[in-house]
Amino acid sequence: MSRRKFLTTAGAAATAAHLDLFEVASSMFAASPPGGKPVVRAGFARPDQNRYFMGWPGADWDNAVHQEHYTRILRGAAKDLGVDLRLTQEPLKDENAVTAFLKTVQEENPDGLIVTAMSLNQAWPHLNRIAKERGNIPTILFSPVGTSFTGHLQATRGIAGVFVSAFQHENWLAHGLRMLNSVWRMKQTRLLIVKGNKKAEKTVEHLGTKLLDYPEQALCDMAHKSVVTEKVRAIADYYQKNAKAIIEPTGEDVLNAANIYVVLRALMEEEKCDGISINCLPLVSRPIGSKGHLWEPCLAFSRLRDEGIVAACEADEHAALSSRLTHLLVQRPGFQQDPFPLTVNNTLGGAHCACATRLAGFDKPPMPFILRSHQEPDRGVATQVLWPVGERMTVMEIPSGHYDTIRVGAGKIVSNIEPDPQGHDPYEEAGGCRTSVEVALDGVKDTRDVLGFHQLFILGDVEREFRNYAQLAGMKATDLTGKS
Repeated sequence: MSRRKFLTTAGAAATAAHLDLFEVASSMFAASPPGGKPVVRAGFARPDQNRYFMGWPGADWDNAVHQEHYTRILRGAAKDLGVDLRLTQEPLKDENAVTAFLKTVQEENPDGLIVTAMSLNQAWPHLNRIAKERGNIPTILFSPVGTSFTGHLQATRGIAGVFVSAFQHENWLAHGLRMLNSVWRMKQTRLLIVKGNKKAEKTVEHLGTKLLDYPEQALCDMAHKSVVTEKVRAIADYYQKNAKAIIEPTGEDVLNAANIYVVLRALMEEEKCDGISINCLPLVSRPIGSKGHLWEPCLAFSRLRDEGIVAACEADEHAALSSRLTHLLVQRPGFQQDPFPLTVNNTLGGAHCACATRLAGFDKPPMPFILRSHQEPDRGVATQVLWPVGERMTVMEIPSGHYDTIRVGAGKIVSNIEPDPQGHDPYEEAGGCRTSVEVALDGVKDTRDVLGFHQLFILGDVEREFRNYAQLAGMKATDLTGKS
């Protein structure tokens, strides 16, 4: 499915939403952007014999059977991801075979390289050479248990763009292919940044992502001309039926919110973009009924994120880039939030009025949510999403202006902070935004030291995935206080 085809499935998505099904969203990960497919070359470093008598992996290790198994995993993942996988099945058994393999790689210049170790001592001289001579191609060296000791893994440490995966689970190869695919897809990504009054496009240094500035008034005019359709009514009906509660919004508010979702999908299709970020605060502060009034995009952003589409608040480029990588790499939405240290318990709070509901993954059930107004103007529709207390989570961002860096850490969800609960004791109310989450972070002595703003909260401990990706993509990985 092409990006154009995916973005024109809004009607199918509306029907799916009405039935509490979002299968359409997961299909985007098999989509091939207009630029085609990434090319990944794969090979196997091993002697040209089936079994060993002495040494690891051991006499019961059958090279032919294992290579066939690895090949099935890689081909299955390539089909799912839309990757052009090119396999060298002849074993990389000696210097001549490696020389021929490197020549093929240099001539082909693929978008990624993945080589599997299939012996202990005989494979590593070849793998070390490939790591050093492969050029600037993002490269994964996969070493299943039985094919490396500590000493074998030293020569490849610290080589930018090379990630060595020494792991016991062979199905990890599918994730490795996803990592390579994510590096390539970040370069193919085009994000719409709605701000100012002029169109302009730039390419983000290091990531290769393109950012298109788009005039605010043009979007407002498009929204002003839109009409409520059956598609819009189906989306609104889904949220009204599935919300745990509806507090401030009226039925008309929910229709308007669903309508802006359809408008944003249409705009992204028109501009051939993979996501959007809007300078929304000036727009939501306009008087109701003013010409080109955008309404509030919070509910639309929640739904877009549930579908795996970037929807970042406040025309924040770094939040949009962080979201795109999160969607591609760990297949779940991030929660762009305003961080606030809670010094009594040394925890960190994060709050915003736009939060996805499918926090565990685009194909997973939604978390409980309440329909609220946008807290600051007290109008429109926002999702107050209840995060699962006690579960692990990750904080991640590609810092603004430092697009060669991933700042990341992990922790645990402590509580959902109740914002301005109507009918409760007013002295027990909290300020901030509608979705407000408290987290305890690993290894952070003072949460006032946490750097950044609009970082993503992500359900699940996926810190390691981002650190591994940083090594593969030639980026730096730091903790939340900026230390390596």
